[in-house]
Amino acid sequence: MANAFASLKVGPLTLPNRFIRSGANEMMTKDCVPTRSLLRFHERLAAGGVGMTTLAYIAVSPDGRTFTDQGVMNAATVAHYRAITDAVHAQGGRASAQITHGGSFAQHKELTTRRAMSASGGLDKIGLMLGRPLQHAMTRADMDQVTAEFVRAAQLAAEAGFDAVELHMGHGYLLNQFISPLSNRRRDAYGGSAQGRARFPVEVLSAVKAAVGHRLAVLAKINLYDGAKGGATVEDAIITAQLLDRAGADMLVLSGGRNIESPWVIFSGPLPYDDFLSGKPSLATRLQFQLLKLATPKSLRFSELYFLEAARRVRAAVSCKLGYLGGVLSLSAADKVLREGFDAVVIARALIHDPELIRRFRENPAHHSGCTACNRCVATMYGSSGTHCPLTRNAIDAALNQMAARPGVQQPTQME
Repeated sequence: MANAFASLKVGPLTLPNRFIRSGANEMMTKDCVPTRSLLRFHERLAAGGVGMTTLAYIAVSPDGRTFTDQGVMNAATVAHYRAITDAVHAQGGRASAQITHGGSFAQHKELTTRRAMSASGGLDKIGLMLGRPLQHAMTRADMDQVTAEFVRAAQLAAEAGFDAVELHMGHGYLLNQFISPLSNRRRDAYGGSAQGRARFPVEVLSAVKAAVGHRLAVLAKINLYDGAKGGATVEDAIITAQLLDRAGADMLVLSGGRNIESPWVIFSGPLPYDDFLSGKPSLATRLQFQLLKLATPKSLRFSELYFLEAARRVRAAVSCKLGYLGGVLSLSAADKVLREGFDAVVIARALIHDPELIRRFRENPAHHSGCTACNRCVATMYGSSGTHCPLTRNAIDAALNQMAARPGVQQPTQME
């Protein structure tokens, strides 16, 4: 099973092993600046043996945030992200910046436009709860602006010491709002067929690759399927993957599901809705989770390697490197994935449960993660400490989640 610990070349980057910590929201930013908690979180992962750790969910612009405090990649935050990449590198790991734009998924009111933008206009499912019932179909000028924002964010990521950028094209965020027929009802060149729906995300990746591809590995996270009626299918994912492959993607990370329509698909299990509803959530939040609880299939049960069958079909259709994500809890499972032709193993929950999991695999090949896929780590994300496993009680001191990652750097008076 030594092949899981072999190095891997991804674009201009060499990973020390095949394990990547998946981009999964940490909720460790304050006033859009990464905190000392975020530094400690990823430093622990690198020390625990992960080849590359992904800082999740960094917005490419203030309008691209989905919540008020979300980290934004701009000139004011570069020094703080550099503190985190320096800490990761000191432990022998590599760091990837997952950059994203929420589009109509913005769960805050501080937009510079009257309506959030998306692939198509019409009802804004998130904005409806914020007094913003309609969304705006992106124009060519909007697309050019967002493309430039992704490029600038990637360039700043290079300045901040990242080794890779991952463009988030899954789970219902802006680029996925183009790919998925659940969001894209356009009748121009950017809608209709799977090729048309993937056109804008492919343009964004091409522009990022041209700007930073000589310095950073350029990855994209895509859905294998939406898992909701009328959503994108595996056949659509194959076309999207082929187009991204031709555009020069150094690696695709394969996920699935949508945050609004089918979040249980992401996790192969129900979310802990009662945990979300504890405390004093707003009426809108309470309504949202009650509806999701009712919609979740009652027969749903977690299974290891739950995306493997669909991922195999993408593996057979493209030549670029692929990162398998979904239910890897043991070294034998990782080895199975690699033997089937995937290039890297991407893990989130099991590493939240135990940041030293990869070191344990190396020391004891029979070790099996104690993660139960209860998904309560998703709910802890909204507490003062940020995401952690309530079973192992490995939360980082909440006080560190109020401190900027690089002490002494003057905080911006306003976002750039």
